Parts: sequence; structure tokens; C-alpha cells
Amino acid sequence: MKDLELGAQPTPNYQKPLNLGTEVIRGAAVSFKEITWKLPKNKRTILHKMNLNILPGRILGVVGPNGAGKSTLLRLLYRYHRPSSGTVEIDGIDIWKMTARTAACKVAAVLQEQPTDFALTVREIVYLGRTPHHIGFGGGAGKNDELIVDAALHRLDLDGFASRTLGTLSGGERQRVMVARALAQQPSVLVLDEPTNHLDIRHQLEILKLIQDLPLTIITSLHDLNMASEICDKVVMLKDGHVLGCGIPDDVFSAEAISGTFAVTASHERTVPSDKNLITFKLQT
Repeated sequence: MKDLELGAQPTPNYQKPLNLGTEVIRGAAVSFKEITWKLPKNKRTILHKMNLNILPGRILGVVGPNGAGKSTLLRLLYRYHRPSSGTVEIDGIDIWKMTARTAACKVAAVLQEQPTDFALTVREIVYLGRTPHHIGFGGGAGKNDELIVDAALHRLDLDGFASRTLGTLSGGERQRVMVARALAQQPSVLVLDEPTNHLDIRHQLEILKLIQDLPLTIITSLHDLNMASEICDKVVMLKDGHVLGCGIPDDVFSAEAISGTFAVTASHERTVPSDKNLITFKLQT
């Protein structure tokens, strides 16, 4: 069992609020306390007991080989799975003691695969993010919905795409639409499952810049360790459902730890002229 405390560091932009129309949203504290998760049918343990504490406005990267439990951990946070034991808390409140509506107002998720056959416009899709804030069956729009949707579209530079359908957009543009929909929920916590999957280099850079600019608490799974080093305040490394390392990327991503976790030979190099650390890999011989 490992503990991860995303400690306070002098980074003033972490708590800079995000103005969304007439609303202001900020990050929230997230805690995974003694959580485990087992397959419902055969009770095989997928996630072993762990504790993680993420301070408001921080970016936590979840890394590990395929099958490590990255997506399962994220699913616990957006209530797709309920922990077999332990609790997931936002600002000290167990998310399973919240109503589904309340939880959806606090946590938004952007998943790997996005549908392309929606017969909806970009604006209509972003508007779906307001659903948790509507009261009653088929609840009507709130008085600020239009302003919030406009602000989310503008924040993602989608003003010129509002009337287009999702299927006409590129992968990076679709990803931005889904993030705009998530922002329209006005969450305190944003979950991103492999946000750069299938994107070309430019669109990857656009999404990474967006992640760094948002003042929300962000938990994201990533395959690219160099990318995780670049954008994450802290990382947690998983293998077979166990936490193998947690902390700042420079501490967790030692050559030995990476080699053992991913069954490769890893090394660190300095790039020229940027003088940045680069993790490189080759197959073990």
C-alpha cells in the first residue's frame, strides 16, 4: 500500500479560477482512501489497496503498462465503478454519498474514444454538459446556460465550429469539443483517459497546453512518459493493480523503475539545445 500526497508547492496559478460565463470554477481536493476494486463475477482483484491524495488544482498523471489498472482507477473517480472497499472523496465527501447529479456537477470525464456519428452540432453537444444542472425530468435550461456554453466554446477556441456536426471535425477538434462539454458541467475535477490517443503532434500539443492552462484538479492517464514529465505535477506508476511509485516525475521515473515496470531498458538523456531530460527506451536483450 502506497501513499501519495501532492504537497503544497509555491505555484500561484494552481488556484487561479476559471471564469465560465457568469460562473467561476476551481479545483477540488481528491482522495482515494484504502480503495480496492475486484471484478464482480470472479472477484479477481484489479486494483490493490492504495491511498492517493491530490490537492486542488494539481495535475496527477497515471502511468503504467497495458492492463495496469489505469482506466479502472479513473472509472472509480467518475462513478463508472464503485470501489470494492475504501472510498473516493472530493473535498472530504464520499462521492457515493452524493446524488448522481451532484457527483456529475463535480466530476467530468473525457474518454479515449469519441463518437463520430452524432447528428448534433458542436454547440448542442457542449450544451449536454449542462444536463446535471437541470432539475426534474427533462429539466429546462438554467438562466445562465447560454452564457456558460458560449464561454466553454470560446475557451476551447470553438466559436467558429458551433454549427458543425461532430463527424466533420478532426480528431483534435473532436477532443476539444468533448473538453468543452466537460467544462460546461462546471466541474471541480476533470478526468482525462489518454487525452492524446490517436492525435497527431499538433493536436497533442494543443491538448497538452489546454491541460496545463486549466485551473481544475486533473487526473489523466498517459502512455507517453516524457509527456507526463512535462505536464504533471505528480505521477503514480501502476503495474498489475499495484502502486510501484508515486511522487514528482523526476523521482518516480528512474531508469530502473521504468525498466522494471515496462520490461524495457530505459535511460535518461539530455537534449540539445533545449537541455531537457528525455527518457529513451529499447527492448531488453
